[in-house]
Amino acid sequence: MLSENVKIVLAKAAEAAGTTEVKSDVIDTCGFEGCIFMTRFAVANAGNYIKVKQDTAADGQTAADLAGTKVTSGDSDEGVAIDINRPQKRYLQLSATRTQSTALGEIWAILYGPVKAPVVSALTGTLAIEAHVSPSEGTA
Repeated sequence: MLSENVKIVLAKAAEAAGTTEVKSDVIDTCGFEGCIFMTRFAVANAGNYIKVKQDTAADGQTAADLAGTKVTSGDSDEGVAIDINRPQKRYLQLSATRTQSTALGEIWAILYGPVKAPVVSALTGTLAIEAHVSPSEGTA
């Protein structure tokens, strides 16, 4: 099952409207093949974009941009995502740039391709998830 082979992390709570840069928590990719980051701009604008940085340090203080990872929200598509497969450094961080004032939705990081499965996601208070195998029809 997919839910047993990914680790879902709330990397940053939603942000109120503004024009400041928003950085996710630093995500440790050790034990995983890759990580996809997802978020949503409340207002689509070509100047609103995300990119991914990487670092060897867990604090992300020396994180450097990854070439080619800039994804803009465009004119109508406010949802944005970046998938980093086999990062060269252990720690990743999403950076969201808001040149036009906009709120930013939660930033989610989904780590996939675990070395060891099943994976347990720490989701208390952030995401309710259930997994069902061949469920019967009836009352939900």
